[in-house]
Amino acid sequence: MKPSDPPLSCATAAVVDFRWRQLAAPSVFDVWAGRLWPWLAALTVVLTIAGLWTGFVLAPTDHQQGEVYRIIFLHVPAAWMSMFIYVVAAVHAGLGLIYHTRLSPMLARALMPTGALFTAIALWTGAAWGKPTWGAWWVWDARLTSELILLFLYLGYIGVVSAIEDTSRADSAGAIVLLAGVVNVPIIYFSVQWWSTLHQGATIRMDAAPSMTHTMLAGMLLMVLACWAYTLAVCLVRTRCLIRERAAQEKL
Repeated sequence: MKPSDPPLSCATAAVVDFRWRQLAAPSVFDVWAGRLWPWLAALTVVLTIAGLWTGFVLAPTDHQQGEVYRIIFLHVPAAWMSMFIYVVAAVHAGLGLIYHTRLSPMLARALMPTGALFTAIALWTGAAWGKPTWGAWWVWDARLTSELILLFLYLGYIGVVSAIEDTSRADSAGAIVLLAGVVNVPIIYFSVQWWSTLHQGATIRMDAAPSMTHTMLAGMLLMVLACWAYTLAVCLVRTRCLIRERAAQEKL
């Protein structure tokens, strides 16, 4: 190696960076996604079975809420994913709006139906949990209300991009909706700290030890991982479909 040559580690990092940049090309991403999504789908099935078995069979009965607390193994992962997916989709939409990348708006579109699904699950399971706990299916609690607004934001985005025929204009309009609605995500997360609400605090916190048994925590984390794997698998499949649709439009 000559003294003027870059270190081997720098050269390796440059090659890795170049390969990651190639994924921004829809044609390359299409091939990569086609190989990966079946593995993620299989992982989703395994993690879901393990998570449901751990949460609904192995985990002990809660001494305060009884068996009804087991809704937490569906409700909490769905609520987490509803917020996380929205933020990730907003980032991709923003990248597409600013840098005019081709793949980013497609990733945002692919994520939104899954985010809407998880938000609906979070609201439904929250209502089912609230009835025996609070005595009502629905209360205008700060967290519940802001989560409902999140569902409207998801549906609003889907409606906007579906109503505009021009793909470029639809992506731009959808990005504006997404970016404007990001402010609702921290409101959802911090609502139990900012206001006096009926909703309980965070189940798992970074600054404190979990307040649940190891079996409960294991079931919770398995279900979270299952939701992650499902989201990635479905996102890859939807993005591949969008790549083909736009390629067909460009040929017309």
